[in-house]
Amino acid sequence: MPSLEEIMKMAQDVQAEMQKAQENLDKIEVEGASGGGLVKVRATAKGRIISVSIDESLLQPSEKTMVEDLVAAALNDAKTKADAAAGPELQKMTSGIPLPPGFKLPF
Repeated sequence: MPSLEEIMKMAQDVQAEMQKAQENLDKIEVEGASGGGLVKVRATAKGRIISVSIDESLLQPSEKTMVEDLVAAALNDAKTKADAAAGPELQKMTSGIPLPPGFKLPF
């Protein structure tokens, strides 16, 4: 059984690895799209929105509701892709850490 000092060291190592993983997630970019590419959202795997692009053909007052729906759909698509990109990064980070079975990160 590990000593308290060993457990504290492991916790510090986990915290350092989590910080590194979070920094890496902000460097990975994904693009969500909707309306056949008429609305595009670029985001990081951490979930930070970088840009939103709306095709000019949608910029008419009569299209307001549709544009709002497409922006929301593109944001959701970007979020899904960001989560998918983050999974392998977080798994790489935790693969070398001896965690009890069933223990999941982040806390």
